[in-house]
Amino acid sequence: MKWYPVDGVTPNGEPFIKKVKVAGKSICIVGYEGGLFALGATCPHAREDLSSGWCADGKLVCPYHRFSYDLQTGKGSPGQNDYVECYPVKVKGKEVYVGIESFFDKLKQALK
Repeated sequence: MKWYPVDGVTPNGEPFIKKVKVAGKSICIVGYEGGLFALGATCPHAREDLSSGWCADGKLVCPYHRFSYDLQTGKGSPGQNDYVECYPVKVKGKEVYVGIESFFDKLKQALK
């Protein structure tokens, strides 16, 4: 896994949703209830921009049809049968990093 710095995000305990580009991927960085989360920025249901949504009950809510995705797992709410990609986040000092696995990392893990 490679860790990428995220520009323009400084955790301060306040809730926020910000869309960033990391390694060519559009990712929502979410500050919610003291935690930092990183999820894919596109709703798989309607292809809408999730960074325009909001958080409720530990989920990121799509602004279009209000489908929601768990901040920790990316799993859609019951009945949706979909998910968004989740990425690990770490903070070093005031720097935020998102971990992204390469295709080969995923392949190695699948073959274990």
